Amino acid sequence: MKLLETISNIAGKYFAVWVILTALISFFVPAPFVVFQGYITILLGVVMFGMGLTLKAVDFKIILTKPLPVIIGVCAQFMIMPLTAFAIAYLLNLPAELAAGLVLLGSVPGGTASNVMVYLAKGNVPLSIAMTSVSTLLAPVATPFILLWLAGQWMPVDPMAMFMSIIQVIIIPIVLGVTVRKFVPSFVDKSVHVIPLISVLAIMMIVAAVVAGNVETLASAGLIIFIAVVLHNAFGLLLGYITARVLGLDESTRRAISIEVGMQNSGLGVALATAHFGPLAALPSVVGSVWHNISGPILATYWSKKPANTETEAPVQLERNRA
Repeated sequence: MKLLETISNIAGKYFAVWVILTALISFFVPAPFVVFQGYITILLGVVMFGMGLTLKAVDFKIILTKPLPVIIGVCAQFMIMPLTAFAIAYLLNLPAELAAGLVLLGSVPGGTASNVMVYLAKGNVPLSIAMTSVSTLLAPVATPFILLWLAGQWMPVDPMAMFMSIIQVIIIPIVLGVTVRKFVPSFVDKSVHVIPLISVLAIMMIVAAVVAGNVETLASAGLIIFIAVVLHNAFGLLLGYITARVLGLDESTRRAISIEVGMQNSGLGVALATAHFGPLAALPSVVGSVWHNISGPILATYWSKKPANTETEAPVQLERNRA
């Protein structure tokens, strides 16, 4: 178990490296990885089950005690990222399937890797965890609605089918994970250190499957997809921070909201795009899964060297809501 824990820690620490290597290998040697295409939904369910195993009641305490930052952060996420994706898709004149895929990437909830980035950035970790959890639980309704509104002009959107997909690959695995933790907490506590390894392996297989199945498209349109994803991520990080600052939240909370808004659950984006739009639409989420785990650590490292002033700069009426 000690060996597995060590390997798991290494897997989590160098997650971005493993994802990049996986993408490169599956691009140049695609044949062995195409077989994973039929298991993308199951693999994402494994990641979400792991998330459920790590959730505790205390993670939701901030929602009751200091709800304002959570509300601001989640609203910012479901507004800034989809609208930014929509604008970038128009400005870059992306093909219909890629445009819908970029909007889909902007419409999914926050990714679990953001919690680690917020911790490294000296941000408000309880807020980060709460935002990830709340946005994930809202996703079955929010994501299909946003896609119908913004992406329907490029691709047909079936909101009910997408709702059921999110329930199956996100909500049910999380509920199962929470249930297992409730009834066998001692077993979960002993094995929780191995969860990052399982999650990293699952995400690597998802990335490999989509890259291997779209080698020709990546070779011809890879640059424009990369530019779109980088711009989308950069605006998310920047506008998330600005929104929190304008609303008078303290520095650690600004950092948490910035990272939570900018880093999406790209695995869910891949699964939904593959199931509802086609493999080409999954490419923005695949590139996002790589880039988010490069930009996130870079920003977290920068902020880690700067103290986070937890004294709010908000007006008096907001002071009680500082995180």
